[in-house]
Amino acid sequence: MTQIALSNSIQSYLIQANRFPLLSMKEEFELAVRLRKQNDLDAAHKLITSNLRFVVKIAMEYREYGFRLADLIQEGNIGLMKAVKKFDPFKGCRLITYAVWWIRSHIQAFILKNWNLVNKGAAALKKKLFYRLESRKLQDTSHKSSDARLETDAGNLATGDWAKGENAEYRDLSLDNHILSDEGEEGNTYLDMLPDTSLNPEDAVLVVQEQGVVKDEILNALSTLKKKERYVIENRMMKEPSLTLQEIGDRLGVSRERVRQIEKGAVTKLKNIRRLKVLANL
Repeated sequence: MTQIALSNSIQSYLIQANRFPLLSMKEEFELAVRLRKQNDLDAAHKLITSNLRFVVKIAMEYREYGFRLADLIQEGNIGLMKAVKKFDPFKGCRLITYAVWWIRSHIQAFILKNWNLVNKGAAALKKKLFYRLESRKLQDTSHKSSDARLETDAGNLATGDWAKGENAEYRDLSLDNHILSDEGEEGNTYLDMLPDTSLNPEDAVLVVQEQGVVKDEILNALSTLKKKERYVIENRMMKEPSLTLQEIGDRLGVSRERVRQIEKGAVTKLKNIRRLKVLANL
């Protein structure tokens, strides 16, 4: 239902865009000169509206990236307006030949900006975005076949072809999305398919007991240390964030090297206690 409504809205937009007449090369040149020399806004309006259909044609090349075609067209229109503002009619080329690069630039920038909720860096995506279109032949920007091409592309919206593409798997995915069956019916959500990693009640109790035993062993081992040794171990190994040797030395009134020696001696004591306990259990 959403795809049909979207298709109808785009087709309606195309009908409105096609009502603006195409300009001959002479007419386009005269309007561009008026805009450049006199800042004639009426001339700018005619230059823009006469090329709206070509923005739709270019935007359709990017429909497989999964964005709303209306958004791509809107960004392309912004590029067209910038191109009209910067167009130099004395260069000897048609406006659309110059504007196509501005249109593509704005559409591509929109895709890169909105590709993921989490910004992962756009270098790899830029390569994919720019070079996937390289395999296609450059679209003919002549006025002869553009209308037929637009009607064909707009008709594909109803079938949902615009949403298909290998890039879809790289987009952000909601775990609440339903998994479609081969028949196209909605099944479980992706959240339903995630494994339950929580412990069962018996394992949870066992973990708590083991943590209690470990805690008792640590306390017993620390009790064998001298006051300074225990202070160093607690603040160097058991505290987050840990204190530096210099910070501990300042608090104990000793040098940084002395703290390092105390730490080394305390660690050796704890290792010996652990080794003796293991031997006792053999």
